[in-house]
Amino acid sequence: MVGMSLLVGTIIGAILGIILVVTQRGGIIPVPILYAVLNPIINLIRSVPFIILIVAIMPFTRQLVGTAIGTTAAIVPLIIYITPFIARLVENSLLEVGSGIIEAAESMGATPLQIIRYFLLPEAFGSLILSLTTATISLIGATAMAGAVGGGGIGDIAIIYGYQRYDNFAMISTVIILVIFVQVIQSTGNKLARLIRRS
Repeated sequence: MVGMSLLVGTIIGAILGIILVVTQRGGIIPVPILYAVLNPIINLIRSVPFIILIVAIMPFTRQLVGTAIGTTAAIVPLIIYITPFIARLVENSLLEVGSGIIEAAESMGATPLQIIRYFLLPEAFGSLILSLTTATISLIGATAMAGAVGGGGIGDIAIIYGYQRYDNFAMISTVIILVIFVQVIQSTGNKLARLIRRS
């Protein structure tokens, strides 16, 4: 669930984040109308709590994958949940890049696509790694919640064995596993970002 949702969500979210940066006023390709439409849509989706989102889009999930319950069905709301989150993180990372770098690229005659590919993304890469780390941790938390509606994964174990059967050991075990996952992912992300920034 985490792997597929993160992969698809990262691809779509990164594209949306880049569009938000380049189309806003003063951007590389200013298209204020596109920004004005995309910005509130992303805010709207982000404002919906994940547990409500799962239930709200059940008919759409059922039409898309043939079921609204199980691991496959949980991937759909997870992608919808993580995509705008990643879009905002990517936007923030790209906005950290100094305007002088973009101006230098433009003065050298670089096209908007070249500026994004060879200047904007490489300069923001360390920050993007940290953003992806944050998104992964948030997604792990969401997959745990997916267990509440039969989404499978570690959340399903916590609900079925821990909560419904009053098994404190199962509940504590799932919490410990989640904490270990988060610690490993955060440490790995921090190290990668540090290495990239030094190089």
